[in-house]
Amino acid sequence: MIKTKQRPIHLDLRRIRMPINAITSIGHRISGILIFLLMPVGIFLLDLSLMNSDGFATVTAVFNSVLGKAVLLLLMWALMHHLLAGLRCISIDVDFGVEKPFFLKTARIVLLVAFPIAFLLWAAL
Repeated sequence: MIKTKQRPIHLDLRRIRMPINAITSIGHRISGILIFLLMPVGIFLLDLSLMNSDGFATVTAVFNSVLGKAVLLLLMWALMHHLLAGLRCISIDVDFGVEKPFFLKTARIVLLVAFPIAFLLWAAL
């Protein structure tokens, strides 16, 4: 019997080098989950702000707090990354940009542009 090389017992995720497409895809999934999980909170805050002036003041105080601003920035990043990565996926589905240099370039663009756009939108609020 030929003895083969022992397989690793566990994967060392620090040693695995993820391709840029995988990072973009993982970011797309994470941003979709964040949007889904924060949607009920947003609906609750909208409902609270429309109830009366005290509710509106409470929501304003929440968004003016440091934690509220951080969550809003995270939500803006999730929206921008999900939108840009989704547009990239749709373009690949219709056979636009399926050549390797082009889709690697678009993956880098999504990763590099999503946060600055989110920051600009957040700063405009």
